[in-house]
Amino acid sequence: MFQTFDVTSSPETGPARLATLRSAITDQKLDGFLVPRADRFQGEYVAPCDERLAWLTGFTGSAGFCAVLPDIAGVFIDGRYRVQVRDQIADVFTPVHWPETSLSDWLKEQLPDGGVVGFDPWLHTVTQIRDLKASLDPAGITLEPVDNLVDAIWGDRPAPPRNPVRVQPDELAGESHNSKQTRLAAVLNQDTSAFIALPDSICWLLNIRGTDIPRNPVVQAYAILNATGHVALFSDATFDDAAVSHLGTNVTVHGIEGLSGYISTLDGSLQIAPTSTPHAVLSLMAVAAVDGVDPCIIPKACKNDVEIAGSREAHLRDGAAMVRFLAWLDDEAPKGQLTEIDVVKSLEGFRRDTNALQDVSFETISGAGPNGAIVHYRVNEDTNRPVNVGELLLVDSGGQYLDGTTDITRTIAIGDVGSEEKACYTRVLQGMIAISRVRFPKGVRGRDLDALARYPLWLAGQDYDHGTGHGVGSYLSVHEGPQGLSRRADTVLETGMILSNEPGYYREGAFGIRIENLITVREAAPVTGGDARDMLDFETLTFVPFDRTLVEVTQLTDDERAWIDQYHSDTLRKIGPRVDGRALEWLTAACAPL
Repeated sequence: MFQTFDVTSSPETGPARLATLRSAITDQKLDGFLVPRADRFQGEYVAPCDERLAWLTGFTGSAGFCAVLPDIAGVFIDGRYRVQVRDQIADVFTPVHWPETSLSDWLKEQLPDGGVVGFDPWLHTVTQIRDLKASLDPAGITLEPVDNLVDAIWGDRPAPPRNPVRVQPDELAGESHNSKQTRLAAVLNQDTSAFIALPDSICWLLNIRGTDIPRNPVVQAYAILNATGHVALFSDATFDDAAVSHLGTNVTVHGIEGLSGYISTLDGSLQIAPTSTPHAVLSLMAVAAVDGVDPCIIPKACKNDVEIAGSREAHLRDGAAMVRFLAWLDDEAPKGQLTEIDVVKSLEGFRRDTNALQDVSFETISGAGPNGAIVHYRVNEDTNRPVNVGELLLVDSGGQYLDGTTDITRTIAIGDVGSEEKACYTRVLQGMIAISRVRFPKGVRGRDLDALARYPLWLAGQDYDHGTGHGVGSYLSVHEGPQGLSRRADTVLETGMILSNEPGYYREGAFGIRIENLITVREAAPVTGGDARDMLDFETLTFVPFDRTLVEVTQLTDDERAWIDQYHSDTLRKIGPRVDGRALEWLTAACAPL
């Protein structure tokens, strides 16, 4: 398990930390410094030692950054965090709506006469700095790579992780790492090597897992794959005899500090993925940099048959734990004694009772009443709220199992709630059903389907400020690229990709609604009267009942109602044999036809 640290700022500590950082900026003869929510491995989730944004500002969201200038410190956040950021940062920081306001436009407005802005080149990708520089150069604003100024003032910064590496056996991975190395190397030119920056790509390629990042079973590492299939692995993790034996002779292990020297000895060219490669890598290279892609990205996203089978089993196991939890909640919540933290602890307990849980896949979101409207709400002792009768409870959670990663959201009525909550819930459910039922031609991208989930809400003048779905790994990161369902999801959907399907609706100060299943892309069965066009559709992986008391049946079409009844019938058939007693009684009632 992971050691936890309190690395966040507060309204009391934030002003002093900001003042100290500004002093360091001045000492470096800079006019500003960028503090991203990123580490040198460019993952969404970071180790405690890399929580620089939270330490400085107090903001704990999984995306965003701060730009510190002499007279203003902007905290840039997207639509998921507009409510959360106001509750977490001191008034010395200014929230900035992003991407509506770009960093370059903001800097040009705040530094109209030019200026020099420092950045840590390990924490920004090649693409980020290229694009920012191209926009700022005409305004006379200079970007200057420097050592990290937050690290210089963070006196009790936690140490970087150096955790053991674990082997992911071939019977769960579905393919040996030697086979993967050979397969991916075959597409490289003879004189080209590929730099791989993302830990989940490296863990997938080498069939290893770790505990360097909370909730994500990855090893922090870089790798270089050459055209022969050999991999040079750079990591400060601990490799025991089993891990070394597993990797074999076609993988050589180096410490992180060995990366610079190794790159300087390369011949030919080095292929980089500019969207994930740290900008600092460019300065290490003695060979030509060739823009390309992470060779693991698409193969990792397209799960093989073994990984899909493992995910199915993980979801059934997790679904049974969820049903036990919901039966417990149905008995306990009406008593009026529960809090949001009670809900989190109970749900994790039911998952641990499976004796298969490795960890939760992210911090459980348990938002009662108005807290449910905070999209990525994380309860703590200060925000812990009673689960009141007459309100909605939004629970978004998941588990990490050796055979798969789960992510599920259910919104539950605690007692009777108003007609407006029910109408909104039903629209969200209709959007989720639309994605679940859709058939689409090969070549369609996630952005092409996103509107289907929003259409019922749009008709009512409503919407939500997050994507409809993200990719999910196979006992890897719960948020996995590049596949997704959103306006920005530009990747073609291919068989084997696992995604979330999670439309929502949030009314600030009142309630939040989200319903989420995981789905996987598959070949669609032919239909009578169809042409010869190759079609795909989605297989649903998650089987847990929806809250029937929130469904306004009169809003549903006949097809939507039939889909819900079939889903509940399938849920009872699949999950029923895995539960008993009160849980089975609850499940049977919850899965009755509408």
